Amino acid sequence: MSAVQEFLGYLQVERRASAHTLDAYRRDLAAVEGWAGAQGVAAEALEAEQLRQFIAAEHRRGLAPKSLQRRLSACRSFYAWLLKHHRIAASPAATLKAPKAPRKLPQVLDADEAVQLVELPTDGPLGLRDRALLELFYSSGLRLSELCALSWRDLDFATGLVNVLGKGNRQRRVPFGRHAREALLGWRAESGAAEAQPVFPGRKGGPITQRAVQIRIRQLAQRQGLFKHVHPHMLRHSFASHILESSGDLRGVQELLGHADIATTQIYTHLDFQHLAKVYDAAHPRAKRRGGGNAGSES
Repeated sequence: MSAVQEFLGYLQVERRASAHTLDAYRRDLAAVEGWAGAQGVAAEALEAEQLRQFIAAEHRRGLAPKSLQRRLSACRSFYAWLLKHHRIAASPAATLKAPKAPRKLPQVLDADEAVQLVELPTDGPLGLRDRALLELFYSSGLRLSELCALSWRDLDFATGLVNVLGKGNRQRRVPFGRHAREALLGWRAESGAAEAQPVFPGRKGGPITQRAVQIRIRQLAQRQGLFKHVHPHMLRHSFASHILESSGDLRGVQELLGHADIATTQIYTHLDFQHLAKVYDAAHPRAKRRGGGNAGSES
């Protein structure tokens, strides 16, 4: 068994990494192993300069900066694990940096669009389920994986809190609002599910798949007249943006989202600034500086 395979086994068994995370690590480290093999060395034997050459080769091959960053992040984790187990003297990835990727601001729904999406007609079991799913998603800002993994025992209707197991097995408690509570209670009464059962089951009774939720949200958005690419993470982005616009509490939003690093949450301050800038441009009499013959004159 190669060192890379051992590391992947550690991620799966000890870190309980998701299948998606494991697949990403497997692809990135397979690329490192392939390149190292072509140089006649094992991946764990690469030195810093060789690893720098690998990143440069991937860059010349046309790999996007964001993909290079992910690849280098996988290398850092791999070599940190080797170092921890005294299998290397130093990490060759410790000082390496990938090219900076331009940071795209997440797309969000405005408050009216969010309400338009979640206020589905609750006609029949499927309508009740869909309404509960969207209300909880937007009310609590959950990740898609977190929502799919919920069982009824994770929901505390007395306190209005949901227990969530997030990335890195970090647990947090997130509030859900009155509309979400009503929708969830209606769906539970219809489904008759037990405490240990999934809140949103799939066809075979286990948790609904992430892909099924993605497809369903796209269908529901179109049905509700939102002709834009609506996806599960857009509801999480919208939740964060709307909370920050109203409260200005970045630390609070960080805790609600379960971000380990506040730098991840800070992107929403840019969204908030964009919102304020639009309000300013629309409302301030001296904001519009283009067009109109009197735009530059004193009055």
